[in-house]
Amino acid sequence: MLIATCQIELSLGGVSSLKEKRSIVKSVIGRVANKFNVSIAEIDYHDVWQSAILGFAAVGNEAAFLQGVMENIVTWIEINRPDVLIVAYRIEFR
Repeated sequence: MLIATCQIELSLGGVSSLKEKRSIVKSVIGRVANKFNVSIAEIDYHDVWQSAILGFAAVGNEAAFLQGVMENIVTWIEINRPDVLIVAYRIEFR
């Protein structure tokens, strides 16, 4: 059994309040969780208006499959959320 995790740092340009940030982050979390069937949470920068770090996790038995899932999540965010800029991401296996 393998556990894949992905940490994505997002820049939320133009956000002027925590309420606006929470709306964007909640939308990304909900849509990604539904589309890719992964666990997801905001894991850092909780009180920073224009930044967020999201963590994703998935369990499987093939590293290549899990790598593909995590890469597809990053690509999906880049394509479907033009209001969110991915600053950096890191994929790890345990």
